[in-house]
Amino acid sequence: MTDNTLSWDDFMRVELRAGTVISAEEFPEARKPAYKVMVDFGPDIGIRKTSAQITTLYKPEELVGKQVLGVVNFPIKQIGPMRSEFLLTGIYGDNDSVILAVPDKPVPNGARLG
Repeated sequence: MTDNTLSWDDFMRVELRAGTVISAEEFPEARKPAYKVMVDFGPDIGIRKTSAQITTLYKPEELVGKQVLGVVNFPIKQIGPMRSEFLLTGIYGDNDSVILAVPDKPVPNGARLG
């Protein structure tokens, strides 16, 4: 077994931020079922887009207005014709469905988890 203990400095390097979904739509070019999701992370970070494999439990129209948590300091990743600009966070449930990690009360867009 390897030691995978993080230091506080390691954790603080991960920019986990709250944002509000402003749009979500089907992403038919993705290899696995996914949505293109746009999230407003507030004035300092701005609006970012990503591809998210969350189609099992969520419909695009119910995502709009939902606050989510995203990692905003990963490198940009090319996913088909789209450049993913952050990682939308979630937890794998039954049948590999993804349950979004969300604040349980409203917070300002851009608020940092930590």
